[in-house]
Amino acid sequence: MSEIQRFVGYPSALIFALSASTPDVPPAKLAALKQLLWGDELVIVGKSADARYYRAKVRGVEGWISAADTQENRLLEIVFVDIGQGDGALVITPENQTMVIDTGQGDNMYRFLKWRFGLTKPFSFDAAIISHSDLDHYGGFEQLFGNANVSFKALYTNGLMERNDKSAPLGRRESEGRNSYITELVGSMDELRAFFATPAHQGKRYPTMLKSALEQGKFAEFARLDHTDQHLPGYLSGAPLEIRVLGPCVHDFNGAPALRWFGNTGKTKNGHSVVMKFVIGKVSIFMGGDLNIESSRLLLETHTGLSGDPSNAEAEATLVAAARPIFACDVAKACHHGSADTLLPFMQAINPAATVISSGDDEPHAHPRADALGAIARCSRGLRPLLLSTELARSSKEAIKFPSILRAKLKLLAKKIAETEGEARVKAEENYEKQLRKIERSVAVYGAINLRTDGTRVVLAYKLERSKPAQGWDIYRLEPLGANGPLAYQSKYDA
Repeated sequence: MSEIQRFVGYPSALIFALSASTPDVPPAKLAALKQLLWGDELVIVGKSADARYYRAKVRGVEGWISAADTQENRLLEIVFVDIGQGDGALVITPENQTMVIDTGQGDNMYRFLKWRFGLTKPFSFDAAIISHSDLDHYGGFEQLFGNANVSFKALYTNGLMERNDKSAPLGRRESEGRNSYITELVGSMDELRAFFATPAHQGKRYPTMLKSALEQGKFAEFARLDHTDQHLPGYLSGAPLEIRVLGPCVHDFNGAPALRWFGNTGKTKNGHSVVMKFVIGKVSIFMGGDLNIESSRLLLETHTGLSGDPSNAEAEATLVAAARPIFACDVAKACHHGSADTLLPFMQAINPAATVISSGDDEPHAHPRADALGAIARCSRGLRPLLLSTELARSSKEAIKFPSILRAKLKLLAKKIAETEGEARVKAEENYEKQLRKIERSVAVYGAINLRTDGTRVVLAYKLERSKPAQGWDIYRLEPLGANGPLAYQSKYDA
């Protein structure tokens, strides 16, 4: 039979090994080869005589899968990639559109996308979205733009562009009443070219990256997003996948778009992250960049018309009730990697059943913060709200079981190197290097959090640290409570 495409059914399935002697016939005793996740793409290259099994290629293996464990339709897939400290997500829509939302600072996103798509021949992503210009959100685009085969049909940002000007690092500020605003936003291809034509704008890493990408033709369109757009272009209300743009909240300053200054450069950049809500069927997913208290308050005020600083419990309850139809979701990407700089009424409005935290080791902020974790759980819904973390899902092999023994060996070998010559010294140096290699810690399992949904149910999963052929994933399901109830996670221990 000619190759056809199908997808793994809900919530997971096993693919079984081929028989060495009769590869075109399912063996009498099936041996699990790999656990597959709902929505994994299958290439069907054959089927059993009774049509109960497909012979399929998937995830680097080929084997037999039960036809009952497959489906025809592609899902919405969001992979919160383990990029270390920062944010980075790959989105694949049910129509097979691809977008990259942030990329972290290093090359983890690039290596993930290279594994996923090859990138050895021309590949055009449908969209790149840089939530804001912090290095741990945009730095990985340098590697992507540097690959001759990679391009993007459109690039979206919040319009803030860093300048080599200490007095106006994000552009000129203008005052209006008690607030001041950044008035020089960059929102189109023409404005981007005009920005780069000014010598005083050169030097900063973020605009330098974008200038190089523009000159290389890495993106065909460029646009600024804000809450007045209402939707990401092409993903309008009523579409199979709707992508609502909720922020940043733009201000009309004398007929021109402007963004509020939040007190310093860092808070202003973070606070004006691109904020989106993905809606497919009855499922919604919130993506909030690095929102902080100031910007969360502004979002609430802009979308509800109420004060974002309620004076009492009754006013707070009214604010949360008005905000929930706008911000409530089933799954949320935690703002700012689990920072405690979050507004509780805003978190109550989001009210997710599951939260994904993208964070990494070796950073000075202790993200995710202990009080933030508590607040996220308290503001979530369900008896067991899910908190998933790229940092916790990742596994590093413990290379050094007994550090004191290793230190003693290194001291002894260093002494031997200093006291010997010739072959004995060479051997001691080799042994020293061998012991040094034990210090290295290798990440054995990347902590990507996989989200799959058909608009009715949601699967959230990450790879197990020590997987078996029949179980490679830790899987959590969000399913409706009753016929028309909200999505919730139900633990087997509560049944």
